[in-house]
Amino acid sequence: MYLSFFGLNEKPFSITPDPRYLYLSERHAEALAHLLYGVSEAGGFVQLTGEVGTGKTTIVRSLLGQIPKNAEVALILNPRMTAPEFMLTICEELGIGLPDRAVASLKDLVDILNHYLLRAHADGRRVVLLVDEAQNLEPAVLEQVRLLTNLETPTDKLLQIILIGQPELREMLARPELRQLAQRVTGRYHLDPLSAGETAAYVRHRLRVAGATTDILTSGALAEVFRQSGGIPRLVNVICDRALLGAYTQDRHRVTPSIVRHAAGEVFGRRVAPRWLPWVAALGGAVVAALAGVALWQSDAFRRGGSASAANATGEVRTHAAGDSGAARAATTATADAGASMNPATATPAAAATPPHPTVAALLAQHPAQMTRDAAFERLLARWGASFTPGAGDACAQAAQAGLQCAEQRGSYAQLRLSNRPAVLTLGDDQGNAHQVLLVALGDEEARLDIGGSEFTVGIADLARYWFGDFTLLWQPLAMPVRALAPGMSGEAVQRLRERLERHAGVAPATPADDQYDTSLVRLVENFQRERRLDIDGIAGTQTQLALDASAPAPGTPQLIVAGGSI
Repeated sequence: MYLSFFGLNEKPFSITPDPRYLYLSERHAEALAHLLYGVSEAGGFVQLTGEVGTGKTTIVRSLLGQIPKNAEVALILNPRMTAPEFMLTICEELGIGLPDRAVASLKDLVDILNHYLLRAHADGRRVVLLVDEAQNLEPAVLEQVRLLTNLETPTDKLLQIILIGQPELREMLARPELRQLAQRVTGRYHLDPLSAGETAAYVRHRLRVAGATTDILTSGALAEVFRQSGGIPRLVNVICDRALLGAYTQDRHRVTPSIVRHAAGEVFGRRVAPRWLPWVAALGGAVVAALAGVALWQSDAFRRGGSASAANATGEVRTHAAGDSGAARAATTATADAGASMNPATATPAAAATPPHPTVAALLAQHPAQMTRDAAFERLLARWGASFTPGAGDACAQAAQAGLQCAEQRGSYAQLRLSNRPAVLTLGDDQGNAHQVLLVALGDEEARLDIGGSEFTVGIADLARYWFGDFTLLWQPLAMPVRALAPGMSGEAVQRLRERLERHAGVAPATPADDQYDTSLVRLVENFQRERRLDIDGIAGTQTQLALDASAPAPGTPQLIVAGGSI
């Protein structure tokens, strides 16, 4: 629902264990290294544990993508079964053909598996048994798992076993009756939740993989995500997904801490208080206590004053009288000051109030002659340093004569930000008439329009009532007419392609840049396509060039001013 609104290609916070979204924090990298060690080294068990939602299953999926070619894996995702069922599942995962008589016989299943493991060992193949949710294994099945480690040659274990589960797995293996199994665990690792910094990096990583090119969550929102989730990746995903949906429904392109708190409240089914509220409550209690102490002290002083001598009382009366006259003078002065402030001749002028933004409806009514296609394109081409002649042909054809290409698209504010170019927006009024205006700046709450050479700031929400997603922008292709650039080609267009890609990658281009489409340029193109979620073919076609123009514009060319908040 919110993908096009934020310029995303897919949902970034799905809770399915997609290895592409694996964020290798220091903890996750160590956990994956432990599993890879278990696959490549023979003997015993490897144990990986972690709280619910810390990313264990995602690491398993990533491991499966890095399995050596000489390794076979029997993956069991739901181990809640009997010992015969467990052995039968292993054989099925390895593709071992079983006679009907062996299906119900645990001994026959173990014998068949042993013969298979011996053949695999002779062929130089490794067999790995990977059990997820291993805390659900019954004691009888765990004993059977232990017995599987007895399948060995004089020098090597035939089966490597990796157990992955929740912290209860550690407690279970610590039982005295399972000490024989625990002694065979050669590698243990516990996956802790993410830190605050890792949580922020994790969120940014997933958004980047999904196609985001700007920070959608503010720094405060990222801190709030960590506070509400405790660094548990699954909770981070669920809260962030709800936060994006909440921002979308409010037509806000940046997620704030209040949006995150509201999303967390929906996830947890309870009201989530701001972080500062307990401190304010504690401070309020301290202030109340201090005031009560002052009141008590004053009442005690009054009682002591009432029992004083008459002479002292007389002195006090004089003192109070003097104080009262001073107070009266102060009151008189304040009254005079107030009167002076009300006198137009002596009053200081108040600061001029900021005028409100004009409404889009008012602009449509006041400037219809400057909201034609020709008028909007005249302003757009002027920003590119090109001229436009009304009545001399189509605007895009005139742009092509200046080496520019039109891109007519339909999208959202997020896509306008991604395009990074001033754009002609098509607005529709209440009578169904079309109007064109030039968008030159875009913030979270406001937009700036160039109408006939004058700029007007309007509210995003107001503009959305009249803009239904149609826009046209100009971009600068590497060569005219636009054509795909491929390996083996050379020339000025290839040279420009290399310069922009190197600048985008943070590398200072050589002077002059190489104009040969060689393997180094193919790698640059593929890296850019991978980053922008395009088809990775190493060929700079129209879509690749358009995306490159948006993310790495040529110096001196007009760009859309994108600002946070007001503009």
